[in-house]
Amino acid sequence: MLFRYTANKNGRPVKTAVIYTETEHCLKKTAIDPDALWIIRQLKSHGFESYIVGGAVRDLLLHKTPKDFDLVTNATPARIKKIFRNSCIIGKRFRIVHVFFGPKIFEVTTFRSFAEGKTVGNTFGTIEEDVHRRDFTLNALYYDPAKNHIIDYVGGVKDICAKRVVPIIPLKQIFEEDPVRMLRAIKYAASTGFKMPFLLRRKISASSHLLSPVSPSRLTEELLKIINSGQAYDIVSMCVETGLYMYLQPAAAVLITEKKDFAQNYMQGLKELDELQHADPDMRLGNKLVFLIRDFIDLLEDWERYSAEKTPAAELYKFAWKECRNFVLPMNPQRTELEYAVRLCLKKRGIPVKSQKKTAKTKKAKSVPGNANT
Repeated sequence: MLFRYTANKNGRPVKTAVIYTETEHCLKKTAIDPDALWIIRQLKSHGFESYIVGGAVRDLLLHKTPKDFDLVTNATPARIKKIFRNSCIIGKRFRIVHVFFGPKIFEVTTFRSFAEGKTVGNTFGTIEEDVHRRDFTLNALYYDPAKNHIIDYVGGVKDICAKRVVPIIPLKQIFEEDPVRMLRAIKYAASTGFKMPFLLRRKISASSHLLSPVSPSRLTEELLKIINSGQAYDIVSMCVETGLYMYLQPAAAVLITEKKDFAQNYMQGLKELDELQHADPDMRLGNKLVFLIRDFIDLLEDWERYSAEKTPAAELYKFAWKECRNFVLPMNPQRTELEYAVRLCLKKRGIPVKSQKKTAKTKKAKSVPGNANT
């Protein structure tokens, strides 16, 4: 085992990180995306540090295939942009660079400073500062493919081995600065099967209200991640237990609390969603949204009565769409996908509704001279 040192105020060496070699971490370079390795080589050839960081390192240690390979460097976004023509700078609060390889996108972030004592902001710093801007120890490991070393400043490897989610940032600060970290903690626990310490879980429950002012766009992004995760049942279950779901899907959370049958059906639907997600990761979003709204649609009206009274399908669709749109707030999914989900739910109840686009095209075609049969 190796160690990394820095000098203290008196100039004496202080051990700051543990370095795990290949014989200790057993991570193979062949498991790394070759395009990620190429980006790192390019940065190093221009004199910069560069590492794979975060979830990819965690997943590799857990013998899982990472979905993404995020990179970190001491090069500024502007400098990264000059090195890689196939890239663009994004973000306002956090300026990062996306490097494109066909459909693949690699996120390259500059080391952030912790000099101001805050874990938000856009001041650039060193790797020693950057690690303290990370949220949890399991997500704060740096992998150097050139040396095949894992650099661990915060005991992340030990926490992964012990299967626990441990925050780096003090509890009194971590969620005040960024409430979405509560969702990340729950997602990490659900996706890894790790335990959350009692104090962390209690802090999340006590801080759930901090999600209230978070923008709908950011909450939508987090909800879509949950839907696409393949662990929606576990994540939502923990969100319900800690009070977070009241701020993600308030209407559903109220029904889960008040109606036992709804709660059972809703949670069973999430289990079915997870099974389908594992079977078909590229499944259309509209098919996934069905599992969020189908039990609510059952509660709306007496659909059999509507059928007996021969209420026009278009009228039923308009009513169901409006109610479902309000039901999923503050989530704001793509309109066409939610419309598709509503039509699919109504179709299963024997109420076929034509696509609004198709209906509009048909009306337009009929209005064009020469289209009528003569």
